[in-house]
Amino acid sequence: MAYNDVSDQPLPASVKLLVAGGFGVGKTTFIGSVSEIEPLTTEEVITEASIGIDDLNGLAGKTTTTVAFDFGRITLSPELVLYLFGTPGQDRFWFMWDELSTGALGAVVLADTRRLEASFSAVDFFESRGTRFVVAVNEFDGAFHYEPDEVRAALDLKPHVPVILCDARQPRAAASVLVALIQHLLAAIAAPSPT
Repeated sequence: MAYNDVSDQPLPASVKLLVAGGFGVGKTTFIGSVSEIEPLTTEEVITEASIGIDDLNGLAGKTTTTVAFDFGRITLSPELVLYLFGTPGQDRFWFMWDELSTGALGAVVLADTRRLEASFSAVDFFESRGTRFVVAVNEFDGAFHYEPDEVRAALDLKPHVPVILCDARQPRAAASVLVALIQHLLAAIAAPSPT
């Protein structure tokens, strides 16, 4: 069937996804690299007020931080558009996670192996809410390389949770993570929930 009038064309499915993780794991970078629109960011300069509050160990050169959320969009196909919401990483902004997660079908938990403990809270958040997620290990320059099974064991993840290695700066790598999340969500619909 040919569509001559724009109003006759079916609307693509819209899916809300979260990109979450600890402070400084690369959430803003991930969304910025994959978004087909100029991403909305709420980056602010880190000031002396954050001394003693934000742990900057292992984050040499980090000068900004997300204070609300990041937003981007990617069209995977004419039938599927993903809306990406990046969560703030600092503990003092965690109250926003409940609001941001409303209506989200799934999440990417971005992890930094130099500070893997920063991922525990995000994993716990999604597990406690029954939200499906994948873990994307952002392979920072100079960081030790770990295999996905080593990360799975360190984070005590259930066997069905995908662990993917990526470079958040690379659009193709970030898109691959999102495709893996969509496949994970579709597999969950087709199969009974694991125990």
